[in-house]
Amino acid sequence: MDFDVNNSISLLSHIHSKSAEFLQKKLTMCGFTNFASSHGNILFQLSRVESMKMHELSKIINRDKSTTTVLVRKLEKEGFVETVPSAEDKRIKIISLTEKGKQYNALTEKISSELRDICWANFSAEEKNELLSLLLKMKGNLDSESSHPHVNQ
Repeated sequence: MDFDVNNSISLLSHIHSKSAEFLQKKLTMCGFTNFASSHGNILFQLSRVESMKMHELSKIINRDKSTTTVLVRKLEKEGFVETVPSAEDKRIKIISLTEKGKQYNALTEKISSELRDICWANFSAEEKNELLSLLLKMKGNLDSESSHPHVNQ
């Protein structure tokens, strides 16, 4: 398929799919076979903070609370995260990485570094910054649209 401005979103989707395929292949080679990209995203988000409330995590990964709960339960069962009730409100669950989760994140950072090297091959520093700027602009457009949806008539 030839890509142009009219199907550039399809191009982004293609890049996303190829990236996910690369990551999954590498993770499978390391013995991680039952992980969805949402699981990896949860572990990545938790690597950025010490712990997080379930509803905060749901918002960050753009999933509803029930879906997030199912994803977190699988990670907890596998030993990658632990959940504890909040000291202030026992109904609120606090999620944090276990040592196994931290080791997983260290592995995925190595794989991600390899993927970045592949993706950024033949790009100058200026081109990388320009592409990032343009993608952030596109993201901002979508964020703005989702916070102010138009009503179709």
